[in-house]
Amino acid sequence: MSILSFTRPDKRRAQTAPRGDIARFLDGASIEVMPRTAEKVADFRTLFAPGTRIYIAHIDGTPIEDMVATAARLRRDGFEPMPHFPARIIPDRATLADWIARYRGEADVSQGLILAGGVSAPRGAYDNSMELLETGLFDAAGFTRLHVAGHPEGNRDIDLDGTDANVSRALAWKQAFSERTDARMAIATQFCFEAAPVIAWGDALRANGIDLPVHIGIAGPAKLQTMLKFAIACGVGPSLRVLQKRALDVTRLVMPYAPDDMLAELAAHKASHPQFAVEAAHIFPLGGIGKAAEWLSTHRNGSAPTQAAGAT
Repeated sequence: MSILSFTRPDKRRAQTAPRGDIARFLDGASIEVMPRTAEKVADFRTLFAPGTRIYIAHIDGTPIEDMVATAARLRRDGFEPMPHFPARIIPDRATLADWIARYRGEADVSQGLILAGGVSAPRGAYDNSMELLETGLFDAAGFTRLHVAGHPEGNRDIDLDGTDANVSRALAWKQAFSERTDARMAIATQFCFEAAPVIAWGDALRANGIDLPVHIGIAGPAKLQTMLKFAIACGVGPSLRVLQKRALDVTRLVMPYAPDDMLAELAAHKASHPQFAVEAAHIFPLGGIGKAAEWLSTHRNGSAPTQAAGAT
């Protein structure tokens, strides 16, 4: 059986979770920023707890100097920066080694998200995350945590025929890599909008021998139009129907969307199934970093932090 060939429940009774279960589910949650969005935040320390893992998305065209400077700022402020390493925009081994050395030397970075990247064709020597991992450069530089990408609803950019063959083979390879190295690894996923596919996918991973912990992508609160735009651009799968159904209701079209229902179902499932593959939540701040931080704090602590001036 392939990793993603699971039976999707047609009808799953919606679960609700006590506040304590939701808080525990969000314990250790991470957030994602870009250098240009991070610049708008006056002080991350007013938004997130010390030690929070903050991914730094490396969008094609972003200078490595901006990426390293953002990582160094986050490190100085007491956070754990995790920059992206998108294989398809890295021209050669020398460039990869240079990036790793800069992150280590200038920002004390020891973890990274290793992924293919958002461009359709490689610009140089690397096509996928596995080729980056095989270089051995991360281990040689002292990187201790390496996350890889996961796709609970499949990925048409990887499997053009609509199957899950390539995604399944890649996850099996990454599982084997984790077993032969000392790196702490996890699967960080794309965001989706429905709990049932995530639960089924997580169960399928375990059934197929993939025991890497999952950090599930959750879209932070945003206007519905914004959410739809990002969901379509990022290739979100069947759970997009949650947004599409909401968009048909004119009375709710202008209301902000928040992932509360999905969060409650996942938290309830994790509470009743402690071995569930999802270990942590990873927040995509599609409606702005400040809004995501307030939402996260409200659900984790029951009170929202004071938003930093300029946080968007």
